[in-house]
Amino acid sequence: MKNRNENLKRVIVDFKKLTPEILALLVEKYPDGYDEDQIISFRNQHNEIIEAVEVTTSDTKYLVKVSMKLAVTMENYDEDDYEDFAGDDPEAVQDPEILDEDSEEEDND
Repeated sequence: MKNRNENLKRVIVDFKKLTPEILALLVEKYPDGYDEDQIISFRNQHNEIIEAVEVTTSDTKYLVKVSMKLAVTMENYDEDDYEDFAGDDPEAVQDPEILDEDSEEEDND
C-alpha cells in the first residue's frame, strides 16, 4: 500500500515566497516554534544544504526554509495582520525588523 504522502506535490518555500496560508499552517503545527529535531536537512539541485520545516495540506507538502526572519515572524504571528490579504499572497508577509546587538548599540549612541 502506498503512503498517502508519496502523491503530494512538494514545494520548497523561501521566506520571500511565504504566504499567509503557509504561515498560519506553520504557527498551527509549531505553536511554540520549531526545534532542531523538527528541521529537515537536504541538498538542493545546486548541492547546497537546505534546512526546512515541513507543513502539509491535502495536496501539497511544503518545506519552508528556516531562517531568523521565519522564527521572528512565527513568534509575532497575529492572523488579524493578514485579514486584508489573499491567503496565497506572498506580498502579505513582510520582513520583520530584526535587531542585532550591534544595531541596538548604534541606536543608543
